[in-house]
Amino acid sequence: MSKKAKDKVKKEKIVKSINNNIRSSVRKLNPILRAIVGKKVDVAIRDLEFSEKRITRDIRKTISSAVANAENNFQYDIDKLIVKEAYCGKKIMMKRFRARAKGRAAPILKPYSSVTIILSETKKMESHGTKS
Repeated sequence: MSKKAKDKVKKEKIVKSINNNIRSSVRKLNPILRAIVGKKVDVAIRDLEFSEKRITRDIRKTISSAVANAENNFQYDIDKLIVKEAYCGKKIMMKRFRARAKGRAAPILKPYSSVTIILSETKKMESHGTKS
């Protein structure tokens, strides 16, 4: 397949927002991100608002940034946006040490993560003469 043919096939514009260096582990972020995939943007933000997890504030900011990108860069309708993908990855591990007895030290590992949110616009469902 030539490059021109690939460009014609891939016509949908990707709306993406990446939040690097979130102060949380991937293990704590994954269940939250899995819960919002496939939902409309306003429903996902509402669900995150009522969550008791500390890290949902940063995820909410990332979704809001992706919505702003969709509105400014691609002129998408905000009401039709859904969360297509949401995933996270490992970043740096900040290492600290805690003093223990007899001159020893115990490590304290403080993980950082990056969150990526990808949005897409829902397509209109057209009925092709189906009877109910």
